[in-house]
Amino acid sequence: MTAPNDTLAALATSRFGLGARPGELAAAGGDPRGWLLAQLGRRVAAPAELDGLAPGAEVLGRFLAAREERREERRAAARGDADPVKQLATSVREVLLPHYLAQAAARTRIALATGAPFRERLVQFWTNHFAVSVDKPICLGTAGALENEAIRPHVCGRFAELLLAVEMHPAMVTYLDNQQSVGPDSALGERANRRRGGDPPKGRTGLNENLAREILELHTMGVGSGYAQADVTQLAFILTGWTIVGRDGKLGEPGGFAFNPNAHEPLAATVRGRLYVEDGVAQGEAALADLAREPATARHIATKFARHFVADAPDPGLVARLAKTFRDSDGDLGALARALVADDAAWRPPATKVRNPWELTVAAYRAFGRSPSDAGPALGALDLLGMPLWRPGGPNGFSDDSVAAWASPEGMKTRVALAQRFASQIKDAPSPTALLEDVIGPTASEPTRQAVARAESRQQAYALLILSPEFQRR
Repeated sequence: MTAPNDTLAALATSRFGLGARPGELAAAGGDPRGWLLAQLGRRVAAPAELDGLAPGAEVLGRFLAAREERREERRAAARGDADPVKQLATSVREVLLPHYLAQAAARTRIALATGAPFRERLVQFWTNHFAVSVDKPICLGTAGALENEAIRPHVCGRFAELLLAVEMHPAMVTYLDNQQSVGPDSALGERANRRRGGDPPKGRTGLNENLAREILELHTMGVGSGYAQADVTQLAFILTGWTIVGRDGKLGEPGGFAFNPNAHEPLAATVRGRLYVEDGVAQGEAALADLAREPATARHIATKFARHFVADAPDPGLVARLAKTFRDSDGDLGALARALVADDAAWRPPATKVRNPWELTVAAYRAFGRSPSDAGPALGALDLLGMPLWRPGGPNGFSDDSVAAWASPEGMKTRVALAQRFASQIKDAPSPTALLEDVIGPTASEPTRQAVARAESRQQAYALLILSPEFQRR
C-alpha cells in the first residue's frame, strides 16, 4: 500500500534530505519525489557561501612555504644563529587553521540554509566515500577544498569524472603520500639507485602504494572484489609522477596538481588484465576510467548508496537495481540518485537509520530555523558526538553502519546532554506542539506527541522533540 503524501514528504525531508525546516514538509507534500528530483540538475552554480574561500592549491602553497620557514628556523637554531623573534612565529597549523574554519563555516551555512538538501546529502555522501582527514596536518586547509572543488561539481555527473577529479586533487595526493611515490625505473629512481650503488630505492624515492590501494579497496571495486596485490602495485607504478607543485613553482602554481615525468615509471603496466601503454598522465587517466566501469565498482557504489540513504542492511533487490542503473548509464550519478528516489524499496517505513552526528546537528538547527554566524558550537557538538568534521579515523571514512556507530549508550547519553543544552538556548521558536507538526508531522507517534505536550517547560518539550525516535532516526 502506498503511503499518503504527507508521510512521504516527511520521509523525503529526513531520509533523503537534511531534516525539515519550518514549511518544508508543506513544500514537499504535493509531490515528494518530484521535490527531490528537482534538486538534481547536473550543472548547478556553486553556493554563494563558498565565495571568498581560498582555492585549495593556494592554501597548500601557503602550507609548503610555512613548513619551509619552520624548517629554516630549526636549522638556524641548530647553528646557534636563530633570531629569537622568529622563534615565536606562528606554527604551520596556525597558518592553515583559519582556512579550515572558513571552510567549515561555509559548509555549515550551506547545510542550514539550502533549499536543495538532497543534493547536499549527495555531496556529503561522496565526501565520506573519498575521505581525507585533517588529522594529517597537510590536509587541514585542503579537506574542505576537496569537497568544494572536486566533489560538488560532479555529484550529478559521471562517476569516472568524479573519480579523476578526486584522485588528482592535491588533498588526496598528499593525504595518501603519492607525491613521495617514485618509479624505480624513472629518471629519479635510477639516479637514486646510482647514489646507493644499485640498491633498491628507499624512503622518499621509493614506490608508495597508498593511493593505488585505496582507489581499488575503497574508491572503486571494494574489498574482496577480485583484484590482487599485483594490481595494486601495477596501479601504483601507473600513478607515479602524480604529485603537487613544490614551493619553487617549477611545475606550475605551488600547491597545485602536477605530473612529474621524472618520477613516473616509464614501462607499460597491467591492471585487472588490461595493458596500459599510454604516455605520462594519460596512462593513469585510462586506468581510472576502466576501474570506474568495473562491474564490482557498480556493486560497491550501489551497496554504499543504499546503506547510506535507506538501511544499514539494505534490501538486496534495491542494491541490484541501483547497480544496474550505474552500469547501464555508464556511471551517471544523477541517474543513480533518480533511481533511488523512484524505487519503492527506498521509501519503506519505518525509519531505521540513526542520524549520524552531522545529520542530527544540522537537523536540529534547521528544525528551529537557526543559522548562527559562528559555526563553533556546531563543530563542538560534532567533536563531542564522535564525528569531528573532515576527521575520520582513516581513508575509509566514517561508518555508515548507523546503529553500531552512533547508538552506543555513551553516545546516546551525550545526545541527551546536547539536546538539553540546545533547547535551553531557544528563545523565539514556535510552540513545541506546532513545531512537532511542522518538522516531524505525520510520522510522530502518539507517545512522542504526549511527551512533548506534557513537558514541564517549553525547553524540556524542545529537548524531548529532538530526542524523540522520529527525530533521531531517518
